[in-house]
Amino acid sequence: MSEFTLKTRLLAALEGKPVDKVPVCSVTQTGIVELMDEVGAPWPEAHTDPELLAKLAIANYELSGLEAVRVPYCLTVLVEAMGCEINMGTKNRQPSVIGHPYPKSLEGAAIPEDLLQRGRIPAVLEAIKIIREKVGPDVPIIGGMEGPITVASDLVSVKSFMKWSIKKTDLFEQSLDIATEAAIMYANAMVEAGADVISVADPVASPDLMSPASFKQFLQARLQKFSSSVDSVTVLHICGNVNPILNDMADCGFEGLSVEEKVGSPKKAKEVIGDRARFVGNISSPFTLLPGPVDKIKAEAKQALEEGVDVLAPGCGIAPMTPLENIKAMVAARDEYYA
Repeated sequence: MSEFTLKTRLLAALEGKPVDKVPVCSVTQTGIVELMDEVGAPWPEAHTDPELLAKLAIANYELSGLEAVRVPYCLTVLVEAMGCEINMGTKNRQPSVIGHPYPKSLEGAAIPEDLLQRGRIPAVLEAIKIIREKVGPDVPIIGGMEGPITVASDLVSVKSFMKWSIKKTDLFEQSLDIATEAAIMYANAMVEAGADVISVADPVASPDLMSPASFKQFLQARLQKFSSSVDSVTVLHICGNVNPILNDMADCGFEGLSVEEKVGSPKKAKEVIGDRARFVGNISSPFTLLPGPVDKIKAEAKQALEEGVDVLAPGCGIAPMTPLENIKAMVAARDEYYA
């Protein structure tokens, strides 16, 4: 088999092509406090400064051995540019949405003409260019972002979003359409800047919040439109126990599906997914990677590899207080598995 680079291996794995070994990376957030201290790139400053954004992202690749560089560190970049009010968080807490531009109606709701020049979007795009320059052409860059369902719910508030999904489906669908178009624009801008994979986290699409029937009726078509309109390999991450929607997720057109440990066995999940998408995950971020110990992390990682995971990765965003040695243990487990 030909020699793989980190980039060609990850892309081949996500496209369902044969690889020499399963790649290990994170398609979800990678900023940890230990690395912020190590390289002098703390949150919240590293959310807005392209140099710090890039430095912290590269640090996890260089110091833990994760085989991709993933930016940014939250799910608020696009929605901020769309008019949401953001609390920028602290050194160990991610930014969050605290104000919504259209909680009562969608009057005046539109994608800003200068969307890609607003908020932190220019910083993220610049950071991707800096990363590419520093890591070279053979290391994959993963551009992370909030998915269209979550964007829509942030624009109108989760409360209105839920209510409209039942009582005002015209408004509900309008919010989804605006969000989907904006998400496609931002994703393609990241690809143009140098991202190889777009990883969409869409927590509001979870069965914890939206019914499987709503997913099938309203959400699936928007996710299909997103995946088919973005000029790169794409990964869809949805939080929680997604078993009730896993079959429908596999029809959304994303090359990879990233899921939490709540889904259970990768082997069983892969039986549902078939060859429609690749399984990414699902080492528990809060219950395994954060607390450790190293032996437990290695055992879970090897079990996931045994069950056929296509990309070994945390099941959700890495908790900021996760020790670096615990991330290294996940990488070491993959290496030991193939030794």
